[in-house]
Amino acid sequence: MEANASTQRNNTLVVRKPCFGLPTGCPQCLSAYIYLKLSQCSFHLDYHLNYPDSDQIPYFEAGDSVTYNNEKEGIIECLKKDGGDLDVGLSSLPEWIPNKVMLTTWLADALEYELWVGSDPSSAYSIYYSDLSWPLGKVLFWKKARWVKQKHEISKDNAEVKEEEVCFY
Repeated sequence: MEANASTQRNNTLVVRKPCFGLPTGCPQCLSAYIYLKLSQCSFHLDYHLNYPDSDQIPYFEAGDSVTYNNEKEGIIECLKKDGGDLDVGLSSLPEWIPNKVMLTTWLADALEYELWVGSDPSSAYSIYYSDLSWPLGKVLFWKKARWVKQKHEISKDNAEVKEEEVCFY
């Protein structure tokens, strides 16, 4: 039992900086954080300040094993596969399946939209780029905002319709 307790203390979820009064302002990081909390998995939070546009963040370290966000199924599915089924403690709850779907789809999309397209860019800047020089931060912000618009097929003509579609399913 002693080894298990020490293993649990070594679990670390590495995320981007906090924002909005949340432990992290990054949509993918927040979804992974909420999933692990609801699964009652013991871990501590660490913040990654380098490579702000890395698609590997969030990542989860469990001893010598690391699960990255950019793996084929995404971090939540990889955590379930690598760490045993984290849904076991929650699967008996009837509301768990809708909550899981909300975390992995709607919530992540809505937060991503709001952060990169729908709100003041200062939030995204403080989470992702505040440690970089101003010109580099601006270029990376523009690149990511453009990518989010392409992902959700947002143009000037359909911006209002897409906002409702993404944020208010």
